[in-house]
Amino acid sequence: MPNWNIFADKDAADDRGQQRAEHTTIPVMQEDLQVDKQLVESGKINISKRVVDEDVTVNVPVVNEEVIVEKKAINQYVDTPPPAVRQDGDTTIVSVLKEVLVVEKRLMLVEEVHITKKRTETANPSQETLRREEVTVSRTTNL
Repeated sequence: MPNWNIFADKDAADDRGQQRAEHTTIPVMQEDLQVDKQLVESGKINISKRVVDEDVTVNVPVVNEEVIVEKKAINQYVDTPPPAVRQDGDTTIVSVLKEVLVVEKRLMLVEEVHITKKRTETANPSQETLRREEVTVSRTTNL
C-alpha cells in the first residue's frame, strides 16, 4: 500500500511546539513507447501471361467530303467593296477584287486672259524746226 504520509501537513508542530519545515520530493514518471515493424514473408505468387489472337470484323464509318470550286465571272465596277467572305447556305463565297486604272482625258479651264484696248490722247510739246518756202513776186512796170 502506498505511503500517504507524504501528504501530511508539513507545517505541523513538533513535540516541543516549534514549527518545522519538511520538503518531500515526488517523482513524476512518464512512459515512452517505441514502435517498430518487420517484414514477414507470408507467401509467394507467380504471374504469367500469354498472347491470344482473335480475328474480328469491325464496321468503321468513313466520311468523304468533296469540295467543288466554281469561278463565276462578274466583271462589274463597284463603288464599295462587298464583304471579303460571305455565306450562302452551304456555299462560301469569296469576293475577288482588283484595282483597275482609269485614265480619263478631260478639258480643264485653267485661266482666262482678258485683253482690253484703251485709247488715250495726250499733248506732248515738241520743239521742231520746220522749213518753208516763201515766194515773193515783184513787178516792175515800164510805162
